Amino acid sequence: MTAPAPDAPASRPALSALTDDAGLLYGADWNPEQWGPDVWREDVALMQAAGVNLVTVGVFSWARLEPAPGRYDTDWLDQVLALAHAHGVMVDLATPTASPPPWLGVRWPGARAVTADGVRLSHGSRNHFCPSSPHYRERALAVVRALVDRYAGHPAVRMWHVGNEYGQVCYCEHCAARFRTWLRERHGTLDELNRAWGTTFWSQRYGDWGEVVPPRAAPYLLNPTQVLDHRRFASDLLLDLYLEQRDLLRERDPGTPVTTNFMGFHGLTDYRRWAPHVDVVADDVYGDPADPDSPVRVALTHDLVRGLAGGAPWMVMEQAAGAVNWRPHNVPKTVAQMRLDSLRAVARGADGSCFFQWRASVFGAERFHSALVPHAGPGTRLHRAVVEHGAELTRLRQVVGTRVPARVALVFDWPSWWAAEEPAQPSDRLRVLPQVLAYYAPLWRAGVAVDVVGPDADLSGYDLVVAPQLYLVEDAHVAGLRSVVERGGVLLLGPFSGVADRDGHVRTGRFPVPFADLVGGSGEEHVPLADAGVTVRSALLGDFTAHDWAERVRVDDGEAVATVDGGDLDGAALVVRRAHPSGGEGWYVATTPPQEVVDAVVDACLRAAGVTGALAVRPPDGVEVVRRGDVLFCLNATDEPRTVPLDGAWHDLLTGADVADHVLLAPHDAVALTERTS
Repeated sequence: MTAPAPDAPASRPALSALTDDAGLLYGADWNPEQWGPDVWREDVALMQAAGVNLVTVGVFSWARLEPAPGRYDTDWLDQVLALAHAHGVMVDLATPTASPPPWLGVRWPGARAVTADGVRLSHGSRNHFCPSSPHYRERALAVVRALVDRYAGHPAVRMWHVGNEYGQVCYCEHCAARFRTWLRERHGTLDELNRAWGTTFWSQRYGDWGEVVPPRAAPYLLNPTQVLDHRRFASDLLLDLYLEQRDLLRERDPGTPVTTNFMGFHGLTDYRRWAPHVDVVADDVYGDPADPDSPVRVALTHDLVRGLAGGAPWMVMEQAAGAVNWRPHNVPKTVAQMRLDSLRAVARGADGSCFFQWRASVFGAERFHSALVPHAGPGTRLHRAVVEHGAELTRLRQVVGTRVPARVALVFDWPSWWAAEEPAQPSDRLRVLPQVLAYYAPLWRAGVAVDVVGPDADLSGYDLVVAPQLYLVEDAHVAGLRSVVERGGVLLLGPFSGVADRDGHVRTGRFPVPFADLVGGSGEEHVPLADAGVTVRSALLGDFTAHDWAERVRVDDGEAVATVDGGDLDGAALVVRRAHPSGGEGWYVATTPPQEVVDAVVDACLRAAGVTGALAVRPPDGVEVVRRGDVLFCLNATDEPRTVPLDGAWHDLLTGADVADHVLLAPHDAVALTERTS
């Protein structure tokens, strides 16, 4: 059950099948099953007035579509699709398989998932299905078949949306059997499985495939490679489930794009394995307006998703217009932040900006989640902003299909993330995503475009490659990373990198084992620090105190950039670099320094690589600058006005104003500039 080979790109429908007609996509999840026909008619008229051109329909409508096994009710959906089409609104029609109706789990209890400690989940919420259940799969394919047979070729249906936010993990016997099949495909023999899992430890050797189970509840620590393989399997199992429906849709409605919605840095699904199998890469992103770092986090997520799309345009499938309902304290976005978040996605390569949801629900668990039409109705500040934003998106048509050129790559890998954060590591304070954000932030502040890629990516087009924490490195990926320095580029490695192989086994030798010669230094001990930290001296970076993490690293044929002063680690090099005859450089940061030190390291690497930002000078604090195609986006993420210096004369596509030398941005305002030639 390993993932199939990717589709040939030329054979796949693309986002341009929608944007060629409509320009930038703008819309939301629409849930007409929660309302009556009078509201439907009001909705489509409001959509038309707001410039909405795409809605996702039917995500959670299984019980409405199939009230009893094999009995389908689609008359209401016929009306909905006809109304949308009559008002110029395209439909992304969902297969409603994310949440089965109660009758499925009542008739076939095995269709409900089982937790790691053996509890079978009930209906009454969502996503409670077992992805291996034969009854779930049979009924899911039946409802998909009923939908596609009725609506294939329907003029309103311009894209298919499979399921919703896949992320289920089940530990039942159905899943155990599929896990064993997956392991046979990966490892071949029991002897190889025993080697990969290191089962001589704690008397875990398996003598029969039937003895192998998922990592269920146990009295103490589980085998880390068993857990790692199960995480790979769980992602592949959901991918297999997606592909089953996708293939049916393609067979019966060829030429219509098929997608599902990703969730950025989602811990349960390796989207790098998924991305080649969707026709449109789509993401759900919910930045927290109460988090001052949210603009940076969201930009990082967009760059990840653009990387999953291979640099091609992608789309936001869901984002909030105001507040969400699932945080303990749901601070809403302002209308300015809503607009800025939408433009941020477009600036970073999105050809679609959609929201959850169109009309606010009045019942159910998400009744206090914001929507483009709030409970107070269309005569509101929020909805007026929705209409205004729809109009200005039409003025950005020239960015459709264009790309964000980048000379910097940031390496992120799901299996490495999973393996690095298993229990029984040297410290639970060394978390992967905070490290990724720390190394991304100075690039964001400098206006430097970044592609987030996997360790297996073709890195030949990047002058600087940053791997903030690449704990697990497969042998097959080492050569590509090493080639960055060998051809004259700069490779920057963060702490605890190059530690483990593909099975999570610790590499023996001085670390980072595959790269020690590149960085000119090598380590022998990982040293979580007492709360007081250690004093570090550096002429280049400034003196600082290192907290939480250090490594006992010696200088070989490189240079010590930062060194511990005093204590047991006295003289240990916590930042090393080596200049190579190729003109390239290798850097290793063996600690988690303060953010200003990370900034200084990244700035030094940018200079060494000859990489500059989108502006001739550094942008003002809090101003995000991105060039997409011929358009320069400047977004002020702060509560204060900012003046952005410019070279030459420019025209703002959003307002129609001409500017020269500089542009003044109001708080949470943005411009989309094209150069004036005369």
